[in-house]
Amino acid sequence: MPFAVLAVVYLLFSLVMGSLSKVPMTTAFIAASAAALLMNRKASLTDKTETFARGMGSQDIMIMCLVFILAGTFTASAKAAGGVDAAVNITLHLIPTEYLIAGLFGVSALISLAVGTSCGTIAAIVPIAASLAQAVHADLPLAVGAAVGGAMFGDNLSIISDTTIAATRTQGASMRDKMIGNLKIVVIPALACLVLYLLPAFSAGTIPPELAPIGMDDILKTMPYILLLILGTLGINVMVLLLAGTVLNTAIGISLDIVDGAAALTSLGQGAISMAETLIVALLAGGLLALTRFNGGIDFLLEHASRWVKGQRSCEAALCFLAGAINLFTANNTVAIITAGPVAKEMAQCQHITPQRAACLLDTTSCIVQGMIPYGAQILIAASLTASLGLSPIDIITGLFYPPLMALGLAASILLKRQTDTAPVVR
Repeated sequence: MPFAVLAVVYLLFSLVMGSLSKVPMTTAFIAASAAALLMNRKASLTDKTETFARGMGSQDIMIMCLVFILAGTFTASAKAAGGVDAAVNITLHLIPTEYLIAGLFGVSALISLAVGTSCGTIAAIVPIAASLAQAVHADLPLAVGAAVGGAMFGDNLSIISDTTIAATRTQGASMRDKMIGNLKIVVIPALACLVLYLLPAFSAGTIPPELAPIGMDDILKTMPYILLLILGTLGINVMVLLLAGTVLNTAIGISLDIVDGAAALTSLGQGAISMAETLIVALLAGGLLALTRFNGGIDFLLEHASRWVKGQRSCEAALCFLAGAINLFTANNTVAIITAGPVAKEMAQCQHITPQRAACLLDTTSCIVQGMIPYGAQILIAASLTASLGLSPIDIITGLFYPPLMALGLAASILLKRQTDTAPVVR
């Protein structure tokens, strides 16, 4: 019932405000939490409140919040030091002149993989993609769609993405194992997407040489990203990576006289504050899930799900359905993962599905849904940046090939997966 209240309140706010992008997720979670507190008359309000508080302060939720804060400070420090602009400039130089559309997909993927945010990548790349498409008379929705798709590819794999952090923390999976597992699902869809964008019907003419020359400063500014990519693949703790990257960003910005000490500290504070809504949602979700479990909701869900979950394939399909349905209602992939995560962990354990596999399924499903709904944050940002050119969210989706291809890759991954012979755990 609390999850039903969450969905209904969110949709009602959407209808009243006329936009899903303006709906406060915190309000919807407060309403759902209130509904959970009013249930289970066998327990006192004090007991239920204490259970809710313990859920908010659980170890997994607190570590997740800490990583979110560090991710915000890293992104802010990189932007203040000019790292984002340098990464854009360098990667744009690498685009083959005759293949603008495919190049935009690759550039956007690389930047999103480094910076860990699809929204930030879209905000940086889409204006450039639109300008380049106009200059060479390329298909505008296709160019913008390629940039958005690449951003979602990188965000799905990045070790500093909030969705990756949420998926690994809720399932207890290592970042390295999750990245490797995710690659097995998305590498073929990504290559297929590149092939489509390389077809003569989609390729463009030449890219105008209006890019700033690459200097040593640009290379230096991108070193924190390279450090994160290298050390992340080696399995270094993500908090250590983010701290090291933030310190390096700040040192580079100060040494190059881009920012002074006061401005650097201000940017770090603003980066942490920028994660406030995500932190509040994570805390409320932790409390809501703990109270739902206390009231018997999780046992109820698992009991009824087990009636049609007969093996690992059907269980994996159920995990995807759970994350996708929540994402469809909330239009927020991080919230969907945080909300579905604990229930998905229970279901995965019952069928001996590894934590990294469950994390991959949650993250990939949420990315697919987020890229196929016209009211998702990524599509809305791209549409707002190109509204003056007449592009609507639906126009952008027509040029967005990656999410549907990723959906096919995920379905194939589930259908072709070999099931183990171990019996499910009885809980």
